[in-house]
Order: sequence, then structure tokens, then C-alpha cells
Amino acid sequence: MSAVRPLDREDNEIEAIVARLGRKARAAQGHLALASTEEKRAALAAMAARVRSETERILAANATDLAAMTSGDAMRDRATLDAGRLDAMAGAIETVAALADPVGRILAAWDRPNGLFIERVATPLGVIGVIYESRPNVTADASSLCLMSGNAVILRSGSETLGTATAIVDALRAGLADAGMPQDLVQLVPVKDRAAVGAMLAGADGGIDVIVPRGGRTLVERVEAEAKVPVFAHLEGLCHVFVHAEADRDMAVAVTLNAKMRRPGICGAAETLLVDAAVARSHLPAIAEALAAAGCTLRGDARARALAPMEEATAKDFATEYLAPILSVAVVDGLDGALAHIARYSSGHTESIITADEAAATRFLTEVDSAIVMHNASTQFADGGEFGMGAEIGIATGRMHARGPVGVEQLTTFKYRVHGKGQTRP
Repeated sequence: MSAVRPLDREDNEIEAIVARLGRKARAAQGHLALASTEEKRAALAAMAARVRSETERILAANATDLAAMTSGDAMRDRATLDAGRLDAMAGAIETVAALADPVGRILAAWDRPNGLFIERVATPLGVIGVIYESRPNVTADASSLCLMSGNAVILRSGSETLGTATAIVDALRAGLADAGMPQDLVQLVPVKDRAAVGAMLAGADGGIDVIVPRGGRTLVERVEAEAKVPVFAHLEGLCHVFVHAEADRDMAVAVTLNAKMRRPGICGAAETLLVDAAVARSHLPAIAEALAAAGCTLRGDARARALAPMEEATAKDFATEYLAPILSVAVVDGLDGALAHIARYSSGHTESIITADEAAATRFLTEVDSAIVMHNASTQFADGGEFGMGAEIGIATGRMHARGPVGVEQLTTFKYRVHGKGQTRP
């Protein structure tokens, strides 16, 4: 029997629905806080097994969603599931299960002159609300990460893939039941109406402790403007690749091609290529040719257009997250020019430098103020799974608490444990 039903309701009823989800999540999280690492791992294993056993049903729901979808290619690519992607989804849950339990870690410990012994210990955040667009993998990733870190999760899927999310959540909840865990550790908001987002941002009547948005600028800006609870901001991925004067040309071609075209619709895809004027004549034509052959549309500034066929770029292009096979290109004057361009246009997600000059790489990695900075690597490695974190609930581009891939460790807070021997304060 399905755990949720996509319905449209009046705002006041939606608020009541979300508040009820919050109360259920709070009660379930209290149970989870007492669970052992072994119990959490068993639950995650059962959840992964259910995703695999329910493959046919999940794919059928996904096919129905896709048939009704009117969005562009980038969203359709993110929303599409097949047997391989579902197996990878289950594998990611199993990878999270194998991670070290982040709850109960001793983050610091020290003795005081008065004999007190103080520990700072990792604890769950509580109930996490995840608001995301049409990204079915987030349903499983967020659920597994929250469970391993001792948190309950309330999911609000994009309306275009609510059927897919429903099928995945049904499987996850069945796995929790198989393992003897409360099913309400994972819940999905069962309405398409956007009033549900407002109810979550208001904190679900005290039922939600943290909000994580996964989506485009419009969603994130609304969350940051309206949220009454803390937010792990995930702004758009306006990522840059900078080909430095000491870059190997073949490496520059391969890395740029992968950074843009492996999956153009993900947040770690490169959106702007910067080429050092010192090597633009020798490197840019080869990079442009490879990108064009792969089906990428190039939009360049005047200096870039003088060296390779491409459309004219505007300032708006350099500030756009395309999530499509389109790449902005600019020729810059050395490292200083690249740093200035990134400082002006970057969303703070991921930037990469291609160079054999270690000093230039060190300066780039030090001075670029983004959550992830790379040297001689594709920006598409900006992913919690690639970082060895099993999965991620998002890439946080803010500066508070969590930054970069948000995995199990980032989904904890801490408390202080103070041990005494009857001391009183004078």
C-alpha cells in the first residue's frame, strides 16, 4: 500500500498535513537516537534491498512521470531512471551503511584546572526537511544519509516526479519496517501544492530543525528568504575551468570536455571556460573543436571568438547556469584575470585550474573562495560519492556549519558533556 498520495489541498489543510509529518518524524527520531550503529546499518541494508526488489514498480512510476513531463532536456535527464541508475541508488545506500557512524564521535576533549573533564560530542540535528526538484536520487540519498546520522527526514519532491518519489519512499519505508525501525523516519509530503514548501519553511509547527534545498536559484532564493529554521544553502553550480599558461593541452581538452559534457545537467558541470591569453592561440582551438564535436554550443567573448568558431557571449551568459550543452568562454590575462572573473561571476560551488605550475595551482586553491577548488581535475568530481562520503544531501555553497558535499558528518551538530567530582563554582 502506498505511503503517500499526490493530492491538491487547501492551504490550511496542507499546513496541518506538514505539521502532522513533523510530529511523526520527531517521535521516530527519538527512537533512532537510541539505535546502535549495527541497527542503523541493518535498516539501510533492508532499504537498499527493497529498492532493488521494487525496481519494476519504481521504473513504471518514473515512466508515467516522464510521459507527462514538459520540462527541458536537463531536467528530463536528472529525472530519468533506468535499472542501472536504480541499482546505483541502492548501492549508494549500502555505501552509506558502511561509513563510520558520525553520532557519538568525540570531537574534542580537555581537562580544566578545577578538575572538570569536558567533551564535545557529535549528535544528530533532529528532523531535516529536504526540498528538491525533479531529482529521484535525492530521495534515496537524503533518506540514507539522514538515517545514518541519526536524523529523521521529511522530503518534498518536485511535482513532476512525485510519482517516482512516492514509489521510492514506499520502498524505503518498507525496508525500515523489515528492519524493525519506525517507518516515519522517512516521510514524503503528499501534495503538489507549493503551499507545502511554505509550511516546511515555517518549521512545520516545530517539527523541522533544518532545511536543505536542492534545486535552481529560484527555489534556493525562496528558501533563504522565507525559512524560519536554519538552511544549508545549495545555490546554483556556476562552475569554472581555468586553463593556465602552463597547462598541458591534451589534459586541458580532456578535462574541459568531461567537466562540461559528461552530464551537462548536474550542478558540478562546468558553465564557463577561462583560457589564459598566453596559451589561448595554441589551446583554445583544440578545446573548442572537441566540445563542438560533442554537441556543445560555445558562447565566447571577442578574444575567444577570434580564435575559434562560437557565438557571441554577453555578461548574462557568464552569470548563467545553463545545465545544458552550452559553455561560456573567455580569454583572460593570466591567473589574476581568472581570479577576477571567478570572483565576479562564481556561485561559490566548484572551480578547477589546469596547470603544471604548482605555485599557480597553490595560489588558485588558496584565493578562490568556493566550496570546492580543484587542480587538474574535472569539476564533475564535485560529488559526495566521489569524495568517499557514500552520497550527499547537497553541495552547500554557504559558509556556515557545512560547506561542499553534505554527508553524514555534516548532518550532525554537537553537545558538551561535562564530568565533575562534586565541584561547585566559587
